[in-house]
Amino acid sequence: MITGDNERSAKAIGKLAGVDEVIAGVLPEGKEKEIARLKEQGSVIMVGDGINDAPALTRADIGIAIGAGTDVAIDAADIVLMKSRLSDVPAAIRLSKRTLTNIHENLFWAFFYNCIGIPLAAGVWIPVFGWTLNPMFGAAAMSLSSFCVVTNALRLNLIKIYDTGKDYIYKKKSGKIKNKTTKGDKTMTKTMNIEGMMCGHCEAAVKKALEAVDGVTEAVVSHENGTAVVTLSKEVDNDVLKKTVEDKDYKVTAVK
Repeated sequence: MITGDNERSAKAIGKLAGVDEVIAGVLPEGKEKEIARLKEQGSVIMVGDGINDAPALTRADIGIAIGAGTDVAIDAADIVLMKSRLSDVPAAIRLSKRTLTNIHENLFWAFFYNCIGIPLAAGVWIPVFGWTLNPMFGAAAMSLSSFCVVTNALRLNLIKIYDTGKDYIYKKKSGKIKNKTTKGDKTMTKTMNIEGMMCGHCEAAVKKALEAVDGVTEAVVSHENGTAVVTLSKEVDNDVLKKTVEDKDYKVTAVK
């Protein structure tokens, strides 16, 4: 988190949000320099909503502006979120990945279909195999091709963009860890579905309770998604995690 606010306030907010690194008291040009520094390590997404964020939004590989932000930030960003929810940021990433996969699928089938259909319609195979194509069948085949492409694209409506079940948790030292519990691994994660969380204070209460459990190294809690992704250094029984949360007057519906 990069902010122009004082360090004490920034660290308090960062702790509630589960941010692992907070840089406070930064001027607009300082934000841009930080983004440039981070780009040396890989691709960078910058999320901002103010005038001071505009240079950093422009410098980042992808700039994301909050819909309720300033016009300058919106103009500088590549993506604008219509609602002022940070949970829409990972949702936009999930949707973009699935959209790109869908495009590749459609391109593959379009080229594969045309590589077969066009030579057949042009009569290339007549001297070799004697194959011909009735124009009526050709027209029907082209319509079917368009139907398949459009239908495949419409599958994007079925994507649960707020589902964190297939996300990856990135660690600085150990790389990325898939969000699944694997008993043979030193580090494991479990996803808890929790009902009753209403705000950031609820998230902080659940996070604090879970991280106090022996074997829990980190808990990423979201009241909007109703989930808590718990990172474990050793096997912890699901009933222990469930009781820990329910002691805080929240209801656990599932632990995966």
